[in-house]
Amino acid sequence: MGLDMDHTLIRYNVQEFEKLSHNVIKEKLVKNRNYPAVVLDLPFCYDLAIRGLVIDRQKGNTLKLNRHSAIRASNHGLKSIDFKTQQKIYKSTYIDLSDKQYMAVDTAFSISLATLFSQIVEIKENQPDLKFPDFATIADDVLNALDEGHRDGSLKETVKKDLKRFIIKEPDMVAGLEKFKKHGKKIFIVTNSDFHYTKLLLDYAITPFLKDHKSWLDLFEIIVTSAQKPRFFHDDLKYLKVNPADGTMTNVNEKLVPGVYQGGSAQVFTRDLGLEGDEILYIGDHIYGDILRLKKDCGWRTAMVIEELADEVKSNQIAEPTNQEIEILMKKKEPLEDDFTEIMTKKSDGFIDNLDAKLEALQRQITEIDLLISNLIKKQQALYNEHWGQLMRAGNEESYFAYQVDRYACVYTAKLGDLLELSPRTYFRAPRRPLAHEV
Repeated sequence: MGLDMDHTLIRYNVQEFEKLSHNVIKEKLVKNRNYPAVVLDLPFCYDLAIRGLVIDRQKGNTLKLNRHSAIRASNHGLKSIDFKTQQKIYKSTYIDLSDKQYMAVDTAFSISLATLFSQIVEIKENQPDLKFPDFATIADDVLNALDEGHRDGSLKETVKKDLKRFIIKEPDMVAGLEKFKKHGKKIFIVTNSDFHYTKLLLDYAITPFLKDHKSWLDLFEIIVTSAQKPRFFHDDLKYLKVNPADGTMTNVNEKLVPGVYQGGSAQVFTRDLGLEGDEILYIGDHIYGDILRLKKDCGWRTAMVIEELADEVKSNQIAEPTNQEIEILMKKKEPLEDDFTEIMTKKSDGFIDNLDAKLEALQRQITEIDLLISNLIKKQQALYNEHWGQLMRAGNEESYFAYQVDRYACVYTAKLGDLLELSPRTYFRAPRRPLAHEV
C-alpha cells in the first residue's frame, strides 16, 4: 500500500496553507513581475474557488464543467456570467483540456491560484488605468509564481517554522497504519517533497504516536522522496539511496530493499519487489499527479483523497429532504408536460382546434410547479459553495472533476484515516450501475 505524503498521509490545514500560498503569489507578482501594488491588498477568500474549475486563459473566465466537458457555470472576475451571455461567448463549446487556452484547477493547493486570478481579472476590468497584462499572461504569471513558491522554499520554509499552524496531527490515523502493518500489509511512501522536509513532517506527525514501532523508518518499508511525480509513473529515472542519519545520497546498483530513496521509477519499483501492478494500492490527492497517470501507465490500484468530500457528504444529508420534495414535484410536473406536448402536436397537425384554454391551464400549472422547484433548488444550493455549488455535481449532472475521479480512482475518501478504519481485509465491490434504457 503506497501513500503520497502531502495532503494524504500528512494532512494540512488547507485554508491556512492556501492563505499562505495566496500571499506568496501576490508578493512575487508585485516584486518580480511589476504588478500594481494594489494586488498586495487583495484578501484571501477560500470560497471563491473549488477544485475542478477550469480557467479560460484567453477570455479571463473561470468555468465549471459537467462530465462531458460542457460549461455549466462561469464567472468573469468575481461576477457570475448569466446563461444567455455564456451561450453567446461559448455557444455549444465542449472544453478540450489539452488545449493550452485552458488551465485546470485540479488540486486542493490550486485554490489560491484560481482565487487570485479571479481577483486580478476583477481589478483589471474595474480599474483600466492600472497596467495589467492580458488575461493569458495573468494566468501564466499566477501559476509560475505559485510554482516558484514551491521550488524556492517560500512556502515550505514558512510551514517548517510553524508546524502547529499548518499540519494536523492524527493519532487515530497512525494507529490505523500500525493495524494494517500487523495484518501483513507493506506500506510505502512516494512523495515529491525532499528528504529533509519529509523527515521533519514524519517526525512531527507520525513518530510521536507510534506504539509498535520506534519511528516512521520502522513503519514504512520504502520511502521515496523527490519522486518527480507524475514522471515517476511513466519515466525511467534513477534511484539514489538516502542515508536517513544525515541525508547524504549514494547511487543504487542493486535491487531495492527497505530504506529511504530519492527519485526512481514505478517500473523499477514494481519489478524489484516482484509485484504485479494490481497488487499495489496507491493513495494520493492529485487527480493528475497521483491518480490519472498512475492508472494509465502502471495499472496500480488507486485511491483518491478528497478532503472537501467530508463537508459535501454532510450537506448532501441535510439536503436529502429537499431533494425528495423536488422529486415529488418533478413527478407531478412530467405528466402535465406530456399532456401539453401531445395537445400542441395535435394542434400543429390540425387534428383538433380550440384547445388554447386547455393549453393555458396546463402552462399555468407547470409554471406554478416550476416556481416551487426553483425555490427548493435555491434552498438546496445554499448548503454548498455560494459561488460554484457542489464539488461533485454540475446541476443534476456529474461535474467534470467527479467524472475524472470516477474514471481513474478505484475508490475515493475524504481522508486516509477513514480508509484505515476499515478492516485490512475489506473487499470493495462495485455496485451495478443502471444504463439509461434500464431506468
